[in-house]
Amino acid sequence: MKTLLITMLLATTLTGGSIYDFKVEGLDGSDINFADYKGKKILIVNTASKCGNTPQYKELETLYEKYKDKLMIVGFPANNFGEQEPGTNADIKEFCTKNYGVTFPMAEKISVRGDDIHPLYKYLVEQSKEMAKNVSADNSKDMVWKRFLQDPVIWNFTKFLLDENGKLIAVFYHKTNPMSEEVLQYLK
Repeated sequence: MKTLLITMLLATTLTGGSIYDFKVEGLDGSDINFADYKGKKILIVNTASKCGNTPQYKELETLYEKYKDKLMIVGFPANNFGEQEPGTNADIKEFCTKNYGVTFPMAEKISVRGDDIHPLYKYLVEQSKEMAKNVSADNSKDMVWKRFLQDPVIWNFTKFLLDENGKLIAVFYHKTNPMSEEVLQYLK
């Protein structure tokens, strides 16, 4: 809770800020300090244990194991959609370890949408909206993409990819497989 308050304070006092300004509490109570990931790409994913997309944990773990020298994945359990993450932090940790062998960092359960949105997710959504400004809406596909970037967290397993300097470079729809070429192209 102390970490959350510090993060909220940072988020409200920093204008523009950086992903590296955020620290969050992990499922196990340890700190996840994004400044520790400078020089690596970071994939941030909102997760849930009782979702149709939950099997993506397997692909996320495969992606992490294959690219952990240049990619950090951080999962953020959230109960915002259909109450698909009802468990405690301990329940979530046990589920992820037992069922998917998750070894990448998992943050404590947070809110990724709404009035109680976590400051880190507020930051990511704002960065996504900035990306949307650079998308032309010349055709219906571009218009859909632009709308998505303006409100990206519409379900569990939305993925935000930041480059080695902490800049948001891609946002992936919740159905996008973490091992798809759409994601892998950024890791080659």
